[in-house]
Amino acid sequence: MSLPPPPPSAAPAVCYRHPAREAGRRCTRCGKAACVDCLVQASVGSHCLECAKAARPDVRTRARFWSARQPAFVTMALIAINVVLFLYTTIRDPQSLSGGLSQAHIDLGLNEQYLQFQGEWYRLVTSGFMHFGLIHIGFNMYLLYMLGQMLEPSLGRVKFLLVYLAGLLGGSAGSLLLDDPGAIAAGASGAVFGLMALAFVGYYLNGANPLNTSIGTLLVMNLVITFLFPRISIGGHLGGAAAGALCALAVMAPRSRNLPNWTGYAAPVAVIVLSLIVSVASAGSL
Repeated sequence: MSLPPPPPSAAPAVCYRHPAREAGRRCTRCGKAACVDCLVQASVGSHCLECAKAARPDVRTRARFWSARQPAFVTMALIAINVVLFLYTTIRDPQSLSGGLSQAHIDLGLNEQYLQFQGEWYRLVTSGFMHFGLIHIGFNMYLLYMLGQMLEPSLGRVKFLLVYLAGLLGGSAGSLLLDDPGAIAAGASGAVFGLMALAFVGYYLNGANPLNTSIGTLLVMNLVITFLFPRISIGGHLGGAAAGALCALAVMAPRSRNLPNWTGYAAPVAVIVLSLIVSVASAGSL
């Protein structure tokens, strides 16, 4: 008795991208055979390169995910702006690195005469991003980084930025009110004092003694330095602190007060408007 011939063996599967290579596995999404180099490990199984690419979020979604993983994005952006302008000032006049007055300070710093007679109101903002020397910017950026890491994640980016701008413009208004009208003021100190005062009042409103916290110590220490050392804008520091404290009444209000959420945004905007009115009035335009 003769036996039937054995069935022909199936040809081994080859990679869909490299026909000369034998495929060890298949894509668990589309079923295509692929070699090891053409498979990407997935959460379940392996995907071919095309399926792996199709499964990736688009650029817009990836950017949103990246942004969500940066808890202090606005803080770092503000620091970057300050550093870039400091480098611009230093490159334009290297002697300013030691704290001297440069042409960039004259062009962008806060001075009542430029506001009153030339209407250069942008100085109310640009002066808050200029610094006199390495120590000045280093100290302010260190405080901004520390306060931003603490406040921005809890406040949210928009509210944090509004409070920062309120402190900056409050500092400009205070400088015009109290400082020498012939001097040129610059620095992020007003905004930084605004953040310190916001946290200080926030502790108080929520039942904690701010003087027993690191923020209380930091604010008191910086206020002492403000009055002890020369060439420091007393008005800028006090104006920024006052602006931050006013913002805190709504931004840092305890939940028991049941304030509407929009008040946390409206309060800094109102302080910004008030600071601008005070600045215009102080410059003699009203």
